[in-house]
Amino acid sequence: MRQFEEHLYEVGYSRQRELNFLDCDRNKQVRIGALLSILSIWGGYDYDARGLTHEKLTELRQVFLLSRAVIKLHRRPVNGEVLRVDTWEDGFRGPHFRRVYEMYDRNGTLCVSAKSDWLLVDPVLRKIARPSSFTARTVPASCGREIDCPEPKKIRPPSAAPEELGSRPVYWSDLDGNGHLFSGNYGDIVWDFLPADLQARPVEMFAINYSREVTLGERVRLTGRRTDNLYFMEGHGPAELCFTAECVFS
Repeated sequence: MRQFEEHLYEVGYSRQRELNFLDCDRNKQVRIGALLSILSIWGGYDYDARGLTHEKLTELRQVFLLSRAVIKLHRRPVNGEVLRVDTWEDGFRGPHFRRVYEMYDRNGTLCVSAKSDWLLVDPVLRKIARPSSFTARTVPASCGREIDCPEPKKIRPPSAAPEELGSRPVYWSDLDGNGHLFSGNYGDIVWDFLPADLQARPVEMFAINYSREVTLGERVRLTGRRTDNLYFMEGHGPAELCFTAECVFS
């Protein structure tokens, strides 16, 4: 039996993960949705290892919600590969807590790098709090590493008229412990509604902005815009925009 390694550092956390059919698409390549899920889950692993579980943070009324993320694929991992996923807190930028990631194969080759921005939220009042109000831990000002990935930023689709892609209900199985559509599921929604000629095309980078949470019974209306090797998708909830995604293809 193989044993997977786990390490906790002063400003970082590392844990191995074996990719399986659940993580991969029909071509046995890791799904963007699975990578988004890893970003969320590894941040939780890091804080769990420090005694700051979701339950503890909820009790303190200080929970984190993913706001923006960028994933750069240097090589797209496949089914059966074991990845070492490293994550570090990386200080603040405006209202956002920054967290960065690198994913290596067993040869030590960097496969995926990512950067993410998180918001601190009071789960009772559903209001955003300033980073300076976070009392559970002293967050390091920087991880001290250069991550080969663009910075998360506001995604601005081109002004051309969008194409209507359809709509998708939020199901019970989509919900996470915060009661809304799990952040990792957005990647699967994007790929389900991409034009067919793009779904299996090699992808170099994926970025997403989360604008508004959606929950059980709501529908997300999808629209898209294409330009050169880019595809932009927006998801509209009952009242307003809930996410914007940018896919960069080879």
